[in-house]
Amino acid sequence: MENTYFTWDKFANNYHDQALSADQVFNNMLEGGLQENSLLEFDFHFLSDSKEKLEALAQFLSSSYSYRLKEIVQTESGLWEFSGVTNAFPVTADNMVYWSLDLYKRGYEHDAELDGYGAMYDKDNQSFPDFDNTSADVFFDLGIDLYNNGDLSGSIIQWSNVLVINSKDVDALYSRAIVKNELYASSAAMSDYDRAIEIAPNFFSALLNRGALKDDLKDHQGAIDDYDQVIKSLRVEPETLQRAHMNKGNSLLSLKNTPAACESWSKARDLGEEFAQQLIDKHCSN
Repeated sequence: MENTYFTWDKFANNYHDQALSADQVFNNMLEGGLQENSLLEFDFHFLSDSKEKLEALAQFLSSSYSYRLKEIVQTESGLWEFSGVTNAFPVTADNMVYWSLDLYKRGYEHDAELDGYGAMYDKDNQSFPDFDNTSADVFFDLGIDLYNNGDLSGSIIQWSNVLVINSKDVDALYSRAIVKNELYASSAAMSDYDRAIEIAPNFFSALLNRGALKDDLKDHQGAIDDYDQVIKSLRVEPETLQRAHMNKGNSLLSLKNTPAACESWSKARDLGEEFAQQLIDKHCSN
């Protein structure tokens, strides 16, 4: 059902401002004595034109994020609002941005608008994650659990914790890139893919994902270059090779090189990709 309160146009038009606002909130907190990675709980507020929409959002945030939620009330203007409190998370510029974008997106999915947030802190009494005595694997696995439960920003935060311990952990970079892209942060996702591939040039899943992201951004030749890097490898699994040929064919079609696209799809079909035949039938009959 199409949103009636927080429309796609409003969501998209204010997306960049939402990220800038989160960055400004973080900088203001730094000026007030907050230290990076200080663990804080944040209050947040949502508005919508329907109590039922907020009830659905509240249920989702409670089950997927384990946030503590307050009663939904009607304002004097006739709108509905509710507030909640997050779990404590380490506050950095990036964590603030992706946490706010996550709530912004989840609100949109329930036709509700993130109306504000904030946190109280004592600059003389701050606590931090135990990076010295916690293994990167613990943070990584927690990120996986949070992602599987639907907590997008929570997973990003945990994989960022991994990178505090080991800045070259390609699995954390790769995983974080996937979620950043889900939050429409394509440039940041690309940076994480770039870094992962720089560290591990034959990270085929990262190459395929980066190629797909380049396709989304209309850089079809750049996508083909990534797919070719996979195809030229002698150590690639058949299913990965199949996907590389399939995606390359799609990129070539976008560049209006139909004969080359048909050749790539044929290779994907020969490797077992059944859907390739449908594209061949549609585009390669001549």
